[in-house]
Amino acid sequence: MKRCYYEVLGAQKTASAAELKAGYRKLAMELHPDRNPGDATAEVKFKELNEAYEVLKDDQKRGAYDRFGHAAFENGGMGRGAPSSGFGASFTDVFDDLFGEFMGGKGGRGQRSNRGNDLRYDMEIALEDAYRGKPAQIRVPTAVACEECEGSGAQAGTKPETCGTCNGHGKVRATQGFFTIERTCPKCRGQGRVVRNPCKACSGAGQTQKERTLSVDIPPGVEEGTRIRLSGEGQAGLNGGPPGDLYIFLSVKQHPMFQRDSNDLYCRVPISFTTAALGGEIEVPTLAGNGTRISIPEGTQAGHQFRLRGKGMPGLKSRNFGDLFVEVRVETPVRLTKKQKELLRAFEAEAPAGSNPDSESFFAKMKDFLAGAAE
Repeated sequence: MKRCYYEVLGAQKTASAAELKAGYRKLAMELHPDRNPGDATAEVKFKELNEAYEVLKDDQKRGAYDRFGHAAFENGGMGRGAPSSGFGASFTDVFDDLFGEFMGGKGGRGQRSNRGNDLRYDMEIALEDAYRGKPAQIRVPTAVACEECEGSGAQAGTKPETCGTCNGHGKVRATQGFFTIERTCPKCRGQGRVVRNPCKACSGAGQTQKERTLSVDIPPGVEEGTRIRLSGEGQAGLNGGPPGDLYIFLSVKQHPMFQRDSNDLYCRVPISFTTAALGGEIEVPTLAGNGTRISIPEGTQAGHQFRLRGKGMPGLKSRNFGDLFVEVRVETPVRLTKKQKELLRAFEAEAPAGSNPDSESFFAKMKDFLAGAAE
């Protein structure tokens, strides 16, 4: 069952046209699909809102609705004036005014001023740069406002004229019964103005291509996919409109020694068989550029991790540092001499029970498993 159109718009039955429009604009902004991606309920309400406003904004349709309710538009009632549940004329009436800034343009009556496109720049940095942060310069090819005509597209001493076909609206309308059909003005192509004497430098486009050098500060703690916005450094707007923004998307190169997980760092360090067995000290690197020493306890096993607090990456917002996890990898010696081999065999022969707890435990479990499987 359809809801009352006045209820849909949040208005009283005695509301003026201006009050109905204000209520529609407020709710359209809240329920617009672009602001509620994936929300099926918001989409249904948005269509319901457009249907209600399309009827109530029109005096004849509103009068019929006040007398007969929804029945006025059922079974062919009101003929061609039946409401539409899609993006009808009601939506186009306020589209430019309501969503002009959101969609990157600025509509309305009079001369139209369109915001320039946003630009994307992909930048790859080293992990060290992500750790310390750094100033950088980038070269960006883009369309900029023509200096000769200051972006107007008209020769010096002249200026664009308001389009006589659409009176500067950029759109023309044709009424057919209760429908109002709106389309882009064929004369000015939606710009709302025409250039009689085009600028020779830009051929009337109001823009020229130029490569600009921009400075950007990379803050410490940035991660893969971090986006940096440079306001007003995008493409120049048409008709002297404001420029768009430039978005720099960062990617971090793989490091030969460190792997990153959020603000923590991981590093694998090889140690000798002797150090693992007898204990000792090793030096490990940090991204700060200096080494730090770790004490290796006697009998350290391969894969053991040592945690160095505060030696990881800085946080992008909090600036609190993560930790550095050092995993030791016991390296098996190679190219042994005859004497070294003899010593190792002697060591193996004299090793007491419990010298190799992991392997002894594993083979004991395997023996029990195989014995059970044979039964």
